Amino acid sequence: MRIAVPREIRAGERRVALVPESVRKLVTAGIAVSVERGAGERAFFTDAQFAEAGATLEEDATALYAGADLVVKVQAPALNQTLGTHETELMRDGAMLLGTLVPARHPDVVAMLAARNITTFAVNLIPRITRAQSMDTLSSMANIAGYKAVLLAANHLPRFFPMLMTAAGTVFPAKVFVIGAGVAGLQAIATARRLGAAVEATDTRPAVKEQVESIGAKFVGAVAEEGQDASGYARELSADFYRKQAELIAERCAASDVVITTALIGGVTAPRLITAAMVEAMKPGSVIVDLAAEAGGNCELTVPGQTVVAHGVTICGPENPPAEVPWHGSTLYSRNLTAFVLAFWKDEAFKLDLEDEIIRGCLVTHAGEIRAGKAAPKP
Repeated sequence: MRIAVPREIRAGERRVALVPESVRKLVTAGIAVSVERGAGERAFFTDAQFAEAGATLEEDATALYAGADLVVKVQAPALNQTLGTHETELMRDGAMLLGTLVPARHPDVVAMLAARNITTFAVNLIPRITRAQSMDTLSSMANIAGYKAVLLAANHLPRFFPMLMTAAGTVFPAKVFVIGAGVAGLQAIATARRLGAAVEATDTRPAVKEQVESIGAKFVGAVAEEGQDASGYARELSADFYRKQAELIAERCAASDVVITTALIGGVTAPRLITAAMVEAMKPGSVIVDLAAEAGGNCELTVPGQTVVAHGVTICGPENPPAEVPWHGSTLYSRNLTAFVLAFWKDEAFKLDLEDEIIRGCLVTHAGEIRAGKAAPKP
């Protein structure tokens, strides 16, 4: 089997799907790896490092795709402006694709992959079970996003994060409010606490209250017993609950210097939690970092991919925070993908077991059909 690692073409994407460390493991296992020249340079991995790890360097992206049994990517396939061809069209009929793909956001791409008879595995749909922990790109990248969100907020906030005792008097710590205590939210809490901020957090899921408090933050608001689905994601709740939640959020936003939002429903949809009126009631100089910007944003005034100022409040809408930490972003993502490949590499072949829980959970297209991550029918 030959794995192809193309250079990512999405604007601002600095990560690479495999790093030399992982290439070496795959080559040792008997898998050939081809890497497009320059694929890792934005993440500070050189062509020489890939070659030393055993990869074949490929000058021509068209040839790279055409010779691949499995293409690994960070971003969903897109139109390659340089070649004038969609990346999906570059893949050979019947090949496999492993990478990040949200079917609800990329329906056209999913349809193209099915039409090309591509077997597509979306790593973001891998079920969160014990056996798949080493493959969990969502957690790996969410950790980076939560960390980066706090650094972004600290950069924009016109005051210190920590409490300081100075000759000019005491500087009191910044007040940080985190909405959503999943992986990104918990990392944001931990990072803000390391910087010395006073942190509060809220979430709809009962299981996270103890986690929030264990890393030094105060949990605020009542949780809903039905606040998570079977996969551990937040789920839709009653209108009455959302009314009470809105009152809490409005109160805490007005009292905070920094608000970091991480809320997604089902891991995909961003609920609108902060209204324009809530922003207007915040203190001038306050900062909102909306980590749900790519899904539309948790704040009504978020502009995805931009930083704007409204009512004296700076609102940051980063769409791809992990790309801003490209070395570790690539390394962790690469380890996740490598764990997936090696888990199904048996007797010098990739075993496509359609009955396996992991395969069923992340299989988006196969044999010309769109399966979109749902349990695939047994063959």
